[in-house]
Amino acid sequence: MRHSSGIRDCARPNLLRDIFPYSEAPRIKLDSRMLPPSPARRMVITDSTFRESRQARAPTDEAEPVEQFERLHRLSGPGGIIRHTEFFLYTERDRKLMDRCRALGCEHPKITGWIRASEKDLRLVVDAGLDETGILTSASDYHIYLKLGSTRKAAAERYLRVVRMALDRGIVPRCGFEDITRADVYGFCVPFAVELMKLREQSGTDVRIRLSDTLGLGITYPGASLPRGVPALVRAFIDDAGVPGHLLEWHGHNDFHQALTNSATAWLYGCSAVSGTLGGVGERTGNASIEDLLAERATLQDCFQEGTAPPG
Repeated sequence: MRHSSGIRDCARPNLLRDIFPYSEAPRIKLDSRMLPPSPARRMVITDSTFRESRQARAPTDEAEPVEQFERLHRLSGPGGIIRHTEFFLYTERDRKLMDRCRALGCEHPKITGWIRASEKDLRLVVDAGLDETGILTSASDYHIYLKLGSTRKAAAERYLRVVRMALDRGIVPRCGFEDITRADVYGFCVPFAVELMKLREQSGTDVRIRLSDTLGLGITYPGASLPRGVPALVRAFIDDAGVPGHLLEWHGHNDFHQALTNSATAWLYGCSAVSGTLGGVGERTGNASIEDLLAERATLQDCFQEGTAPPG
């Protein structure tokens, strides 16, 4: 059932102090809703090595990133298990790196961009000739009210405007719901996802949604409630926002050492794509490593043969 009440502004940001009191460790809340697994039909991996890793370390020589891209291509295999990788587009160095990797002519991983939700940034995607890009669409009140100095409705309107511009140019947008594990899921995330699915239907072009666990706060315990419970998050988007599982992606950080576990759980509850980096290198404690994700996927595929799992 799709959630249709719309995005709800509030006079003050909802910082979920009952879960994040700041005077102690983040709390874990459990409810009585036990969700059965519903594995994704096809479990794929996406890569953020050329974004996350570049934010986490000093610039490398020009040869290393190309070698990394070639490694990703080999790891992806003939079936294209690593669906895409994303590049910054802001500097001449970024664009030259992307062009050197693109010149290799590899089908997988597909080269895509990453931008903020602005017309100026979208122009970089158009100029680069890319047909897919990540777009930063911050989801929590921590980001919307305190970081952006905006409101939920104003932020959503800005995000949707850029998504429409991308769709008008034939570019597949991948909307990153940043800081989702501290967000008001039914006050902002689900109704915003509903609006994105309306644009998908109107345009005939897919709109992908990335569930970004920015601080690594996701948990997988049975009955874990929103916004931290990974099963509850994935199913909220599929069941209540009407987002097909093949358009969902989990992007997890490793601050609490749960990046791999959370990624595998996202697969098991219907999210088709999970994101990682080579060696797990990323901001702060990093992300799930591509190598570990490949091993985890192989294990899961022994249990759920591709193409025969329940709909996700």
